[in-house]
Formats: sequence, structure tokens, C-alpha cells
Amino acid sequence: MAAEQGMHISKVAESGPGLAFIAYPRAVTLMPVAPLWAALFFFMLLLLGLDSQGGMYLLFDYYSSSGTTLLWQAFWECVVMAWVYGADRFTDDIACMIGYRPCPWMKWCWSFFTPLVCMSIFIFNVVYYEPLVYNNTYVYPWWGEAIGWAFALSSMLCVLLHLPCCLLRAKGTMAEVRLPPGPPSPPLL
Repeated sequence: MAAEQGMHISKVAESGPGLAFIAYPRAVTLMPVAPLWAALFFFMLLLLGLDSQGGMYLLFDYYSSSGTTLLWQAFWECVVMAWVYGADRFTDDIACMIGYRPCPWMKWCWSFFTPLVCMSIFIFNVVYYEPLVYNNTYVYPWWGEAIGWAFALSSMLCVLLHLPCCLLRAKGTMAEVRLPPGPPSPPLL
């Protein structure tokens, strides 16, 4: 490509739009099934442009996949795995899969330390919450913040709304619903 354009190779990489609209398209034409790769390349450029422009307005990144939402999910995953399914049963399942039981310390982490740390950081994030600012200059309007929190709550509330549904559908008492840990299942071959 550099020889075709009559410039040094280092200048081709620095040419900005020339790289995207001259060098790469030329390289794509030399590949097998060139029309497919060309279409995929320009589709990628389109998505890149849309992502760059829309990312600051959509708020999806910050609220839906942020630390607050992930901490909430991690807390509930540990609680369900350790206290509903049972840490002993989970340890037996791991032993069945890998051939040995994990360190007993892991059971303590699943049952106590990880949920405690996750919920502590979650509470800290909520108490010391500050509105989102883009690039230290743009403060989102109240309705943007509301949309962002709606994104976050859409995944966070699923856990709390699904729990009562499961409990209402279950037959018997809570002690009957939670089965005691049994022997590990035989490994699948």
C-alpha cells in the first residue's frame, strides 16, 4: 500500500481517513470473497461512527453495565448459590466437574465475604452517588439520569421481582423447598 501511494510505510499508518478509506479497502479487495469483507468492513465503520456519536447520549454503558449494577447482581448470585442452592452442594458439583473439592476458604468467600463486600460497596456507591458528567463539561439533564436509572433498575429489580414469584409457585414450606445436600452426581462421560 505504501509503495502504491508513493510514501513511507509509517506515513500510511498516520494518514487517518486515508487508512480507513484507501489502504484498508484496497487490502480487502485482495482477499478471497472480497465483496463480503468489504461489506463487513464498511458496516463496522458505520457502527463505529454510531457508537462514537450515540454513546454520550444513551447512558447505557454507565448505568446498565456499571459497577453498581454488577455489584447488585454479584451479591444476589452469591446469596442464591451459597444459601439457596447450598455452598456444600455447589462444592460437591465442582468436585464432580474437576475431580477435587475446592479449598474450604472458597465456601467462606461465597457465603460471607463476597456478599458482604459487594453489598458494602453497593451501599457506598448509592450513598455517595453523584450525577453523571460527560467529559467534565456536560451534565446530563434530569430525564437522562432517569432513563439511565431505568436501564439499571430493569436488570436489578428482576432479581427481587422473580424471587416472590418462585416462592409463591413452590409447593410446601421453605424447609421442604430447599433440598438437603445429597451425594455428588456421577460424572458425565
